[in-house]
Amino acid sequence: MGMADVTLVGLRMLREVAERGTFTAAAHSLGYTQSAVSRQVAALEQAAGARLFDRFPGGVRPTGQGRALLRHAVAALDALEAADRELRGVRDATSRVRLGYFPAAGAVIVADALTALRRENSRVRVTTREGSTPALVRALRSGTLDLALLTSRPPHRSPDTDTPPLHVEPLLETRLALAVPADSRFADRGTADVEDIASASWIAGPGGTGDPLLGVWPGLPGRPRIAHTARDWLTKLHLVAAGAGITTASPALLPVVPRGVAFVDVTGVAEEVRRIDLVSLPDRATAPTASLVRALRQRAADLAGPGPAGPGADAQRGLRRLR
Repeated sequence: MGMADVTLVGLRMLREVAERGTFTAAAHSLGYTQSAVSRQVAALEQAAGARLFDRFPGGVRPTGQGRALLRHAVAALDALEAADRELRGVRDATSRVRLGYFPAAGAVIVADALTALRRENSRVRVTTREGSTPALVRALRSGTLDLALLTSRPPHRSPDTDTPPLHVEPLLETRLALAVPADSRFADRGTADVEDIASASWIAGPGGTGDPLLGVWPGLPGRPRIAHTARDWLTKLHLVAAGAGITTASPALLPVVPRGVAFVDVTGVAEEVRRIDLVSLPDRATAPTASLVRALRQRAADLAGPGPAGPGADAQRGLRRLR
């Protein structure tokens, strides 16, 4: 058995497992059983004469041979989909761009960039997907996303170590701030000392094993008291407005902050810097992706404009466009 015996089903399985990160998730997505996916992957590995995935507790990861085969599988599946569209007389989808983004980016960057494209009467058709950094990186590698907006923290390493290296373009740098009720003592002062917030009620996102709690100040002394958990940043901010607790947030969220929320700086600790990056595979640029990239860059420049004055202004101005 050799590569000539590989089936389209096998190639689709390869792409789905690489993107989902587990056999179980790939099976659920494709409507197969987990054992059927395992058999298909085993057949692929036999045809390739190499192990295509490293297995570890909680998931799988493509090996070097798996990544090489995945690149060819993505190209083959894309070519067949294009042939199918042409034979059925369907308008070519070369103007389509698939964008992934981290949750907070949807409201403050993506929506306005898409509005700008529509105002230009652009023929680019953008589809979007929200996700975590690992999921979006897998989707880029699997060819189901063209671009992704990701966040990073110093020292700003690449989101993965696979080859070829991802192209990472820094768009915007921001200092992490604290979102507090507008009628709180922190809002009155415009700052909050880290010792004062250590025992506060926090509103955080559900974190995975080994992941930091999103919404809790990094390096907070002691164990934080989590009063509420929410994945959506807008939900967190509304809970802050209701006086239910405090949370961390980026000044990039200011355009969508609900009434009753103030952003303040945290004192007594080192500054927490975050960066918004535009990430893609190298040598995959097209005219449609270039149009979307320009719109995203412009939105980043708009966000980095002057901020308001008053208490907490430093936190609100904590945005810097990167080139």
